[in-house]
Amino acid sequence: MLPKIDTPIYELTLPLSKKNIKFRPFLVKEQKNLMMAIEADDKETIERNIKQVLQNCTLTESIDIEKLPVIDVEYYFIQLRARSVGEIVENKYICNNEVNDEKCGNKMDVNLNLLDIQIENNPDYSDIIELTNKIAIKLKYPEFSTVEKIKEKDSSVDVAFQMIIDSIEYIYDGDQYYYANESTPKELMEFVEQLNTEQFSKIEQFFDNLPKLNKKVEIKCSKCGYDHSIVIEGLESFFG
Repeated sequence: MLPKIDTPIYELTLPLSKKNIKFRPFLVKEQKNLMMAIEADDKETIERNIKQVLQNCTLTESIDIEKLPVIDVEYYFIQLRARSVGEIVENKYICNNEVNDEKCGNKMDVNLNLLDIQIENNPDYSDIIELTNKIAIKLKYPEFSTVEKIKEKDSSVDVAFQMIIDSIEYIYDGDQYYYANESTPKELMEFVEQLNTEQFSKIEQFFDNLPKLNKKVEIKCSKCGYDHSIVIEGLESFFG
């Protein structure tokens, strides 16, 4: 019988849910599936493979990947990738600084340390939305399971409504709490559809102000000398 190789175990506290996770690095066969998905450039395939790898590598039994906030899943995957393949990712960016009325076009190499990437919280963020002087709604961070649902929607409007419905924690009318898990999707949809444009806009602001994966990189173009300040956001940007 061939020998087995011991794998290290890491621990991580997720930034939004504050859940503690024990995990192992992903294996070569799992890395191969991820690389094939990325090369196929199919977002749905990439998301499915990321979820499968996270499920395989998570050693804490109480963790349900689909119930985690999307941003927690993205942060977790970045940490997992750093521990599995390496902390440094090499990206390239094009210098768009204009020199003599022409774009420089120089390709700039940027090395990112994945362990330095943190969550950026918007100071205007609030999860309790006052719709009237009596009625308020409590929203929660969109869960990873919602990503699966919105794939089935044909329009951006349907996507927005599905995201809102899935993110409602409760509605409060000054006397009683109405919890989403005790209501039907139809009832929640009817509640959202009765909002006026100002009230709906307040809910949209919640999603606009959600925490983001964020890293600011300062780099000088080696060709034209322009000083760039690049803000990298979102999971895909860190592996572009």
